[in-house]
Amino acid sequence: MKNLKINLFGLFLLCIVNNVSAQSKKKPSKNQEKPNIIFILADDLGIGNISAYGADNFKTPNIDLLAKEGLLFNHAFTAPLCGPSRALIMTGRYAYRTGATNQDATAQMKPEIEVMMPKILKSAGYVSSCVGKWGQLPLGPAEFGFDDYLRFFGSGVFWEKAEKKVPYRENGEDKILSGNKYMPDLMHNHVVDFIAENKNKPFYLYYSMSHVHGDIVATPDSKSDTKEPLALFSDNINYMDKLVGKLIHSLDSLKLREKTMIIFMGDNGTAANWYTNSTINGKILSGKKGEMKECGGLVPMLVNWPGVVSPQKSSNQLIDASDFVPTLAEIAGAKLPDGITLDGKSFASQILGKKGTERDWIFVELGNKWYVRDNQWKLNNNNELFDMSNAPFEEKKIEESNKTPESDASFKKLSDILAKLNPAGGIVDTGDGSGRHGNKAKKKKEGKEKKENTETE
Repeated sequence: MKNLKINLFGLFLLCIVNNVSAQSKKKPSKNQEKPNIIFILADDLGIGNISAYGADNFKTPNIDLLAKEGLLFNHAFTAPLCGPSRALIMTGRYAYRTGATNQDATAQMKPEIEVMMPKILKSAGYVSSCVGKWGQLPLGPAEFGFDDYLRFFGSGVFWEKAEKKVPYRENGEDKILSGNKYMPDLMHNHVVDFIAENKNKPFYLYYSMSHVHGDIVATPDSKSDTKEPLALFSDNINYMDKLVGKLIHSLDSLKLREKTMIIFMGDNGTAANWYTNSTINGKILSGKKGEMKECGGLVPMLVNWPGVVSPQKSSNQLIDASDFVPTLAEIAGAKLPDGITLDGKSFASQILGKKGTERDWIFVELGNKWYVRDNQWKLNNNNELFDMSNAPFEEKKIEESNKTPESDASFKKLSDILAKLNPAGGIVDTGDGSGRHGNKAKKKKEGKEKKENTETE
């Protein structure tokens, strides 16, 4: 009888343990409930500038560590210039829908029509901050839903200039960069203050870095005799990487690391000045900033989230910059806006280590050009098909002489996708087609005419 009681008691304890174990499997861990989200966007940083991608001439140990302890994406694409790229990231909508086809056209977007990330996440209880470059986007961060911000004007702001004042705005207060203040350090301090003040709330931080956009100048860590341009560019990459490391240290100090998902990404490919030095395994990449070749829009991208994202992994799945809106909304438990066509496809399942359906094509648009690409083939708006099997180093154009049944099938598949998207039936580019400042030629002509009129008066 005594043994029977012991056995029954043991069985009872086993049932309790099994029940608790089952419940623990059903319930998400604390860092999965509503994670903090930090989206770091580097400026003009291509895959050839990050050592985790095999860059020959640059070292980024802190970013590499995030990649090693997280998930590195080998096929993440965005628009090849900063304004259209940022509009795509923040709205989840292609340029032919928003009109953000060139640097100037991004300014035409209106908050009553285009809903950006902070407003979407606010519905899930997130407080938000935008720190750094707002760039060619219209109005300011507050008008598009950010609760907190520090923004500078233009690109590549680092130190005060003797020839003109360098303004910036912090939560509605206009300020001037002066003295020995270094804008990236000011931005970092604002980031840390925002995180510390909101450590008990879920927060979304859009950290839009100044590095490594030109003008490339000395950093606080540069040696006083460093004048050579490539050496200064390397210094800027080093300082950007250092700031990423300092941010990680701050999260550790505040015990927020495991509650925080970090996304690190470049806004477009490497700028022309540094393109030939941004090699991987001794090879020059196909394309750079502003171009519709592979590395105009192929950018470094990683996701790091301790305890959720499996470490030391890389992924070859295709990521389209429009995917961030539905992905972050799903992870945050936020409702997507009604009545708006979104182009993104959530890859939250892959981040969470679950099975999910991967997208099998991405779309890239800039100015009056666009293309659709799958894992091996690319078709552009001129009906030119490219074999991308040796990307990112080579794009082999398919001619009549090298067609195959596989290339014919891929041409049809991608043609059907483009026909369904119908970019030409949306908002078309009104600039010069390059995606750069659409009214530049017009302004130059108007300035010339004004000068001629003044001289004849």
